[in-house]
Amino acid sequence: MKAILVRQFGGPEVLKLEEVPTPKPAAGQVLVGVHAAGVNPYDTYMRAGTYAQKPALPYTPGSDAAGVIEAIGEGVKKVKPGDRVYTAKTVTGAYAEYALALEEQVHSLPAKVNFSQGAGVWVPYGTAYHALFHSAKAHASEAVLVHGASGGVGTAAVQMARAIGLTVLGTAGTQKGLELVKREGAHQVFDHSKAGYQEEIMKATGGRGVDLILEMLANVNLAHDLKLLAIHGRVIVIGNRGEVTINARELMARRGSIRAFTLWGITLAEEADIHAGLIAGLENGTLRPVVGKELPLAEAARAHKEILEPGAAGKIALIP
Repeated sequence: MKAILVRQFGGPEVLKLEEVPTPKPAAGQVLVGVHAAGVNPYDTYMRAGTYAQKPALPYTPGSDAAGVIEAIGEGVKKVKPGDRVYTAKTVTGAYAEYALALEEQVHSLPAKVNFSQGAGVWVPYGTAYHALFHSAKAHASEAVLVHGASGGVGTAAVQMARAIGLTVLGTAGTQKGLELVKREGAHQVFDHSKAGYQEEIMKATGGRGVDLILEMLANVNLAHDLKLLAIHGRVIVIGNRGEVTINARELMARRGSIRAFTLWGITLAEEADIHAGLIAGLENGTLRPVVGKELPLAEAARAHKEILEPGAAGKIALIP
């Protein structure tokens, strides 16, 4: 089978398409025929060797895939060959024609969700769910600012927040992104590439501020976010690419808080809760993964470049 291999940490150019043996599932494992693999920002940090988790070399990137069960190992009861699934982590990596996964790492993919959408479920939607429900403990009467709302996590958060009754404000850096965020459910959108957009957000809240901010780029925005919080407001840090200086008095005046997490640190109970919520939302159409671009598996390096560029508009999926 063909798979992307990383033999040394470095830039996107270290992603190489190679021929490798097709794995066979051992007890408790399944073999997924990958129809689409999702590309996430953390994939790029791991490839560069700068992520908290550093895999043993060589490795195949990717935790998010969607496809069909090709074979099952001894003792597997949850799925059978032919079942449509999405993955939440894998054993051998998602950027490949086939991926081994543990039985508990695959989950039913509803018929109305295509494979490219399914490849955009776990990290984006799992992150958004954990941020809103577990970390922020969001309530329907609150206002949320999704800061960087046009990417995978952002669109997921907009859909969820709107579905449970929050007032949703979203930012993006391009007209295409702003239109996408509005279409996916934001009540108001703001161009974060323009000077003064923070004042526009405060004006939109009547000067009260927002109860929640989901922050995708804390090193750029966090200091400004604190000034946008309402009393008892919470900033949930989802993404960060460097150090940042803040004025803690902004938090003190608002009795605010900054919370942060990594999806890899969640508990088994939280993970079970996330999948139950996601599958229900996918089935009833509340959750609709937005695919911005499909690229051949061989163009993984291009995907790793583009996912970090400004102007995100939906998910990038690699097609084996």
